[in-house]
Amino acid sequence: MKLIGAHVSAAGGVYNAPSNAAAIGANAFALFTKNQRQWLSKPLEADAILAFKTKCQQLNFDATAILPHDSYLINLGSPDTEKLQKSRLAFIDEMQRCQQLGLHLLNFHPGSHLKKISESACLALIAESINLAHQQVDDVVAVIENTAGQGSNLGWRFEHLAEIIAQVEDKSRVGVCIDTCHTFAAGYDLRTMEATAATFAEFDQVVGMQYLRAMHLNDSKGDLGSHLDRHHSLGEGMIGWDCFRFLMQDNRFNNIPLILETINPDIWHHEITTLRSFE
Repeated sequence: MKLIGAHVSAAGGVYNAPSNAAAIGANAFALFTKNQRQWLSKPLEADAILAFKTKCQQLNFDATAILPHDSYLINLGSPDTEKLQKSRLAFIDEMQRCQQLGLHLLNFHPGSHLKKISESACLALIAESINLAHQQVDDVVAVIENTAGQGSNLGWRFEHLAEIIAQVEDKSRVGVCIDTCHTFAAGYDLRTMEATAATFAEFDQVVGMQYLRAMHLNDSKGDLGSHLDRHHSLGEGMIGWDCFRFLMQDNRFNNIPLILETINPDIWHHEITTLRSFE
């Protein structure tokens, strides 16, 4: 079964996210469990946690279909000792919030070397950060999102993801979220069914399909290899519909959250309906 949804608003409280997802015909969703542009947020209150779990149960959203995203401020590969420590504490807090809500995945951008340390040193710091978080919080899987490769961000090559995973001690609690826009912008072709098949064959060879725990379904405003992180509505960008048709028809993408982060929330329902028509 395909679990399709979008990154919905949790404004007013995390318990609003499931209703927002149901309203667009989703059977999966992503959310921020706190303000993504602040380091500190007040802890989740017991009644908010209960309301979230109750709403998920009422609307038939299983924990496996929910993909929380961490704060944009976090850099688990930071070359600055103080910022690295701050990022690690914030990441642990994000994992604890997931655990409180009964969720098992935490999607995050791997990190940036800021041109101050080598790629391998930065990747090692990211893996070490994951290991430290695992020691503090049980059950939650660290889901590394591939990037478009803008600036000094790592994670845009499949080899980066593999290098991080190789250094994570508990392999059962690390995974990958492949963003189609980021993948295309990083130089992996997705414009045809054949190109998409070849890209995922490469991903399987370098990283391993067993590590794919989620996807972000986005078309791309930038062209192949542009390193431009600019999402577009499905079928309206440089990728086109064939990639998404391929994903809907391949059973390897069953039972993981497939999340829209496309630019027009008003057509999310239409995009989900179109994706379902390809199944």
